[in-house]
Amino acid sequence: MKRILTGIQPSGVPHIGNFFGAIRQVLELQKMGESFVFIADLHSLTTSPKAEDLRERVKRLAVDWLACGLDPESSVFYKQSDVPEVTELMWYLSNVTGVGLLERAHSYKDKIAKGFSPNTGLFTYPVLMAADILLYQANLVPVGKDQKQHLEITRDVAIRFNQTYGEAFTIPDGYIPDNVAVIPGLDGQKMSKSYNNTIDLFGDEKPMRKKFMSIKTDSKGMEEPKDPDTCNVFQLYKLFATPEQLEEMRARYIAGNYGYGHAKQALFEAYMDYFAPMRKRREELLNNMDYVDAILKKGAERARGEAMKTLTKVRELVGIV
Repeated sequence: MKRILTGIQPSGVPHIGNFFGAIRQVLELQKMGESFVFIADLHSLTTSPKAEDLRERVKRLAVDWLACGLDPESSVFYKQSDVPEVTELMWYLSNVTGVGLLERAHSYKDKIAKGFSPNTGLFTYPVLMAADILLYQANLVPVGKDQKQHLEITRDVAIRFNQTYGEAFTIPDGYIPDNVAVIPGLDGQKMSKSYNNTIDLFGDEKPMRKKFMSIKTDSKGMEEPKDPDTCNVFQLYKLFATPEQLEEMRARYIAGNYGYGHAKQALFEAYMDYFAPMRKRREELLNNMDYVDAILKKGAERARGEAMKTLTKVRELVGIV
């Protein structure tokens, strides 16, 4: 059985691009093996969020992922900071990690170019990520294309440690699904918080309806035929509609006498229906935060049990014990 590990940064309000681009894939992977899913709160400190903001984001992330279907029985779900062994392992790994390897990290250079403070945490981010993965002897790590290089660094660090001290770590493989569609935002660009064009996963009905009605379209009038394959509304509708519903809307686009306002309304209703069970579950969880906290506590205990197996071996190999 493969051990699969996924880390999620508590970066704020999730949107449907997050769901279809990442969350849904992780939920499918938890059926394929032993899954470890953690909230990467330590990683968030590299950009210095306010303490209260971070606490709130962590809480909401836990609720949102559980509402979406993360199963705490089949997945070990925990906060990164609740497993202090990860920072100890990071120190051991730091001593076999070349500075040049970190200097070549694209993510670090990109963030500095965007105005982030060049702090040590940001620079050594890949070493902490390596510790996250290697601590649990993960076989498979789902990563976005922007994190692919960090996983390669993890592999390099693990190989270097194994060569220096002895076989301690499983060399992980990345999992980058080829079939993840680019989700268009309100303006037609890729949906991203950076572009301020997102559709919230669990937004309130009234403001969400307003957002859907603001989706950018061309200027064709209601009576004119339209091309569904170049329309943002239709591309988003594909995410929620049944094949029959999709063909019906396609036919209406081509026939004409079907306005973008009608299409946006149909899209909004499909969105509300699709996420209705998750919304209900989310409300239940928000009203029972003790249960959510208990899940994270139990997950941390399970994670620490596995972490100590690795750390005990590493301590012996480096000569600490």
